[in-house]
Amino acid sequence: MDTPLSTIAVVGLGTMGTGIAEVLARAGREVIGIDVSETAARHAATALEASTARAVQRERLTEEERRNVLARFRTFSDLQAAADADLVIEVVPESYELKQQVIRELDGIVRPGAILATGTNALSVTRLAADSAHPERVLGLHFFNPAPAMKLVEVVSSVLTAPQAVEAVTALARDLGKEPVAVGDRPGFVADGLLFGYLNQAAAMYEAKYASREDIDAAMKLGCGLPMGPLALLDLIGIDTARTVLEAMYAESHDRLHAPAPILKQLSEAGLTGRKAGRGFYTYEAPDSGTVVRDALTPLEAAQSAGGRPVSSVGVAGSGTMASGIAEVFAKAGYDVVLAARGQEKAETAKSRIAKSLSRSVDKGRMTAEARDETLARITPAGSLDAFAEVDLALEAVAEDLEVKQQLFATLDKVCKPGAVLATTTSSLPVVACARATSRPQDVIGMHFFNPAPAMKLVEVVRTVLTSDDVHATVRGVTANIRKHAVDCGDRAGFIVNALLFPYLNNAIKMVEEHYATLDDIDAAMKLGGGYPMGPFELLDVVGLDVSLAIEKVLHREFRDPGLAPAPLLEHLVAAGCLGRKTGRGFREYARR
Repeated sequence: MDTPLSTIAVVGLGTMGTGIAEVLARAGREVIGIDVSETAARHAATALEASTARAVQRERLTEEERRNVLARFRTFSDLQAAADADLVIEVVPESYELKQQVIRELDGIVRPGAILATGTNALSVTRLAADSAHPERVLGLHFFNPAPAMKLVEVVSSVLTAPQAVEAVTALARDLGKEPVAVGDRPGFVADGLLFGYLNQAAAMYEAKYASREDIDAAMKLGCGLPMGPLALLDLIGIDTARTVLEAMYAESHDRLHAPAPILKQLSEAGLTGRKAGRGFYTYEAPDSGTVVRDALTPLEAAQSAGGRPVSSVGVAGSGTMASGIAEVFAKAGYDVVLAARGQEKAETAKSRIAKSLSRSVDKGRMTAEARDETLARITPAGSLDAFAEVDLALEAVAEDLEVKQQLFATLDKVCKPGAVLATTTSSLPVVACARATSRPQDVIGMHFFNPAPAMKLVEVVRTVLTSDDVHATVRGVTANIRKHAVDCGDRAGFIVNALLFPYLNNAIKMVEEHYATLDDIDAAMKLGGGYPMGPFELLDVVGLDVSLAIEKVLHREFRDPGLAPAPLLEHLVAAGCLGRKTGRGFREYARR
C-alpha cells in the first residue's frame, strides 16, 4: 500500500467502468480494462477513441497526448490480467454474489500490497470486505456518472479498512482532479443516500397521479435550479439501478421514504428501465438516446387558457419582498396593479422597493429608463383592500398564517366584484381553507410564486376540489402572459417543490445528527455529485431554519409519515434563535452586515 498507484485495473467495462478508465488513462495511469464480454471491451476502447478525438478537436488534448492516452489503455477478458495492478476497481453489476465472486478471485491473483476497491453505490462495503481474505485492503471508491465530468468521488471505509489504503486512494482521487469525500459504510453513502430518497418520492408522487411527469420535472428544475427533473434523472440512472439502491437503503433504514415506489418495480420488471431501454418514465428516440419523443402521455400543445376570464387589472395584497416582487412581475407584463398594504406609508415603501429593483435592471441594461417609468406608472399604492373593488385578479402575499389569510379572504369576498379571481401565494397552507372563508370558493385558487419572484420562472397553480375550470384556465393564461412556467398540482401540503425538497433537507440534517458526515462534506457531495446549485445546509440557512421547520411540521402533519418528522437538531437551532443568515447564525455562522 506504500507504492504509488500507477497501474490500475478496472473490472467491468460498462458505462461507469469505461468512464473511470478514461479518467485514469488521461491522468497518466496504466489502465488494465477487464470484462468477460469482448463486445463490452471493444465498446470501451471505441468510446475512449471517440472521447479523446473530441478532446483533440476542442484543443483540450494534442494528437500526441491522445496517442499516449490510448496506448495506456489495454483490455482483457480474464481477471489474471490484474496480477500486476496496484489498485483494482470493480464496477460489475450491483449484486453481492457477483461482486463477492470477483473479490474472492482477485484475492488469489493480485499481489499482497494491492488495494481492492468496489464501485458500489448500494451494497455494504463491509459485507464485501468481510468475504475477502484481506479485508483491510478493501474499500469503496464511488465515482459519479459521467465519470470524466463529475468531480465527486466518495471514499468509503469499513471498520476493517486499513488507513493507509484510504490515504492512497484519496491521494489518487486528488491527482485525478476529483474532490474526494470520506464517508462511512451505509447504503447510498452521502450523495445517493440523499438523492435516491428524493427520486423515490418523486416517483411516488407521479404514481399517485398528483402531477404529470412534465410538471414534476419542470417544478424541480425551475423551482430549485436543478440540472434535471427527478423522473428524467431516474431514466438516466436506470430505473432498475434506482430500485436496487432503494432496496438496500430500506433494508438498513426501514424508513418508508426509502421503500421503493411500486412503479419502480413495475417499470423494471417490464424492461422499461429508462434511457438504456429506450423507455422509462419517458419514451426516447432509441435505446441509449437522450432525445425524448412524444408518447400517449405527452400533453397537447393546445392553449390551456381557453375559456378563461378576462384579466387586465391585478390587486396584490402585502408589503413584503414577495408582494412587491409579484407586483413588479405583473406591472412589467402590462397589467395595471393595485398594491395594497396595511396603511398608505407601507404601500408607498413597497412601491419604492420596486422602483429600486427596476433601476437596477436599467443599470444592467435589461430594460430602458422609459420602460421602467411606464412599469412604475402602472402600480398604484393603496392603504386599504377597498382599492381592490374593480380588479379582475386579487392575489394575497401576506404572512404564512392561516388565520391572517382567512380574515383577508373574508375581506376580499366583500370588496372584490363578482367574477374576480381570488388567489393565495401560500407555500404550505391549505388553499381550500382560504376558499371556505369566502362565499365564492369556486373563484379561489393557489398561485405559488418563488422568491425572488421577478427572477424565478416557476408558478405552482393549485386547484382545490371547489375551484372552477374557468378560474383554473384564467390563472394558467395569466401565468403565461407574465412569462412564467405554470405547473398544475392539487391542494395538499408542500405542493410539488416543497413536498420533494424539504424531506431531502431534513434527511441531510439527520446525517449530521448521526455524525455520519460533516456539513461541508454533505454540501460538497450534493453540489459535485448531484449538480445542486447549493448544498442542503447552505440552502437551509438562506431559506431560514424557522421557515424550514414550519414547512417540515406541515408535511409531517399532512402525511403522518414518521420519516417526515422534523430532525431534532433543526428544532433545537430554531429554539436557540439560530435561524440562518438573517440572524447571523444557523448551521454556519455569518458576518453581521
